[in-house]
Amino acid sequence: MPGEDARRARMAHHSSPDVIIGKKGVTEEILREIDLRLKKKKIVKVKMLKTAIEAMGGADRRILAREIAKALNAKLVGVRGRTFVLYREKD
Repeated sequence: MPGEDARRARMAHHSSPDVIIGKKGVTEEILREIDLRLKKKKIVKVKMLKTAIEAMGGADRRILAREIAKALNAKLVGVRGRTFVLYREKD
């Protein structure tokens, strides 16, 4: 399955972020939006602004990405800087 993850990450690499997490951090509204886009597209690119990470106590961006993936029952495909890609099979 690592080859599939690499393919998905490459697909998302050249696109703009689908969701941007701002200074309020990860809210229920953000989680709903990511969930909605996962249902529609299966793969979602998310960018966290510096202010979002600061709002969440300066937590490690990889840990935050894993927690979001777990909360949405999605697979974390990759993390680059403050941007990460989530994948979930359509319901």
